[in-house]
Amino acid sequence: MNINEIAKLSGVSRATVSRYLNDGYVSEEKKEKIRKVIEETGYQPSSQAQMLRTKKTRLVGVILPKINSDTVSRMVAGISDVLAKNGYQLLLANTNNSVEEELKYLNLFKDNQVDGIVFIATIFTARHKKLLKECRVPVVILGQHLDGYSCVYHDDFHASREVTQLLLEKGRTVGFIGVTTKDEAARLGRKKGFEAAMKKAGNVCRPEQMAEAKFSIESGYEKMKELLEAVPQVDSVFCATDNIAIGAMSYLKEIGKSIPQDIQLVGIGDTPLGKLVTPSLTTVHFYYKTSGMEAASMLVDILETDRTVNKELKMGFEVIRKNSTR
Repeated sequence: MNINEIAKLSGVSRATVSRYLNDGYVSEEKKEKIRKVIEETGYQPSSQAQMLRTKKTRLVGVILPKINSDTVSRMVAGISDVLAKNGYQLLLANTNNSVEEELKYLNLFKDNQVDGIVFIATIFTARHKKLLKECRVPVVILGQHLDGYSCVYHDDFHASREVTQLLLEKGRTVGFIGVTTKDEAARLGRKKGFEAAMKKAGNVCRPEQMAEAKFSIESGYEKMKELLEAVPQVDSVFCATDNIAIGAMSYLKEIGKSIPQDIQLVGIGDTPLGKLVTPSLTTVHFYYKTSGMEAASMLVDILETDRTVNKELKMGFEVIRKNSTR
């Protein structure tokens, strides 16, 4: 089945069928005839031919740092929902937190291999910024803020400050376990929020009270051990992610510490595992799926309207108070 046969069965010209398939003007009467034939025959237009005519791939490249991350998977779910509703397909590029892989995929996607890019960013080096400037397709950045680009990002600073203030309500000696990654939001934004709350409370946090872990539960376990050995009087700990907090909790239970009576803990992320552990984890809920939907909607709006005005959206948050705090 081809376009000529569709035209013959519909009783219209080949040009009319072509206009119908490419969203051009066709009278309602002729639209109905063509639609009926296409439904009866199961005809599918060639995606390659459509791409040649329209210069559009209907593909969106999504560059992400870690495919097995709960937060990233929620973002991707939101992106996928919006793109599917608008007739776009997803092309995932997992970088495994590698800067070189991020640069490789940016370089691959920037010259019309896709219609647009959603970049779930962790860091912006000079090389990132150079490739972003060279992009011939629109880019929306998710999870970070970068001047000059459409962005959807989370309020890491205020979320961390607020949850640290919760610890300070009944805590005297507060420890900090951040992340080793260069991710500006997770590392710097959350650390600055913690420090701002401590400063406001007049609570001094010495260097030995601060540690950095990887994103894993195992690393949280090790850093909690180191922190407690360095500062035995610690009675409260801010953890930059739920996984780190769950690892810290595991170590504290192992050495017989009671949570939250001896040491209270908070995390960030509101992950499913944080709800299942005992005691349940006090944490911060970020609207990750919604942020993915917002980023995809921004990109679709650019693609469908050719508007080039950059938009910025800072997402809200909610502190989820559970049983790991007093």
